[in-house]
Amino acid sequence: MALLGAFLCCLLAAWHASPGLGLPLAPAVGGCPARAAGQFWHVTDLHLDPTYHITDDHTKVCASSKGANASNPGPFGDVLCDSPYQLIMSAFDFIKNSGQEASFMIWTGDSPPHVPVPELSTDTVIKVITNMTTTVQNLFPNLQVFPALGNHDYWPQDQLPIATSKVYNAVAKLWKPWLDEEAISTLSTGGFYSQKVTCNPNLRIISLNTNLYYGPNIVTLNKTDPANQFEWLEKTLNSSQQNKEKVYIIAHVPVGYLPFSSGIPAMRQYYNEKLIDIFRRYSSVIAGQFYGHTHRDSIMVLSDEKGSPVSSVFVAPAVTPVKGVLQRETNNPGVRLFRYEPGDYTLSDMLQYYLNLTEANLKGESNWKLEYVLTQTYGIEDLQPQSLYGLAKQFSMLGSQQFTKYYNYFFVSYDSSAICDKKCKALQICAIMNLDHISYVDCLKQYYIKNNN
Repeated sequence: MALLGAFLCCLLAAWHASPGLGLPLAPAVGGCPARAAGQFWHVTDLHLDPTYHITDDHTKVCASSKGANASNPGPFGDVLCDSPYQLIMSAFDFIKNSGQEASFMIWTGDSPPHVPVPELSTDTVIKVITNMTTTVQNLFPNLQVFPALGNHDYWPQDQLPIATSKVYNAVAKLWKPWLDEEAISTLSTGGFYSQKVTCNPNLRIISLNTNLYYGPNIVTLNKTDPANQFEWLEKTLNSSQQNKEKVYIIAHVPVGYLPFSSGIPAMRQYYNEKLIDIFRRYSSVIAGQFYGHTHRDSIMVLSDEKGSPVSSVFVAPAVTPVKGVLQRETNNPGVRLFRYEPGDYTLSDMLQYYLNLTEANLKGESNWKLEYVLTQTYGIEDLQPQSLYGLAKQFSMLGSQQFTKYYNYFFVSYDSSAICDKKCKALQICAIMNLDHISYVDCLKQYYIKNNN
């Protein structure tokens, strides 16, 4: 309990010491920026650690290092720590002052830090989410924001329930300025919602609670449709189809397979197959899918049963730079801007921005930079499924320079010397191109046979 008390103390200190962190405002989400057509921001995995502070004892820099020596702590963080408030503020300040007009922002979850369960509580988690929500609302009072809950946005972590809860009710109140009554209703009962974009009347955001399908969530074990989200999703997509709307799917835990683990889907296999089936059937309605959770920068292409590409999937890298003591690689902090065609909401491009954490700490100032523009870097026309599928085919070639670039960006330019061997590349390529179990297993078999003869 002493640790929890210290954590709460530091959280409140960070709260009161930071400008503009009072009660949540109710922004007027009505005025659409004149030049906003065709762009939106994606931020994810903020993981605020309010205990972060510079001290000579590197084992006490942050609670999220779990007693390990912080490697090189500076004002913007350390790779063994979750985000200090200053890092998160630098990311949002960059977005605010970038000169890029956007019609909305998606924010795909995980505000609390990676700390042992006893060091948090429901109230602490709600305080952290409130802190982050208020920060966003104060900095972007006229921007519509579409949040999704992450597996850490609950206490105990991962155990998001199938019925109303204190956290669901709290976020429904916090996010009310951005959402309508129907969205608030499903958010407060199941942690998911759908909402039209104010500045784009024929575009709908569906924010899924994929934490219900996450392996460590014991609450949903042996449940075929937790919180009836599958049923709700199909009805919502069917309605959008009837009303000639396009849909962007947002969520925290992504569909498909983890690109760094052999045969492990990001969520339980049964739920993954169910979602893949729904997304295939409504691929003409779904104009893009956007996730977080892995902290890495990756793409996927969903194909139909015949192997034709039908949906583009993007996993955004985290703002937090944290890694485990035994991990060699992590990520530099990143945020991204998507471009789309205002008429049909097809995705045309993506600009990835990042902060070189080592450099920022050395200079004592944050200099967020453009890391890459997806179409220019890879020489593709747009972000449509066919274009990404063609790119993935290029990645799969022996000695592909395209893949070398991709693997460097996977870690947000953290370490350009990182090597991806044959097995590593097989896992990456098969995860990009095969989101269902059968095609993924077939891919691994074919890839190993092809590259090990």
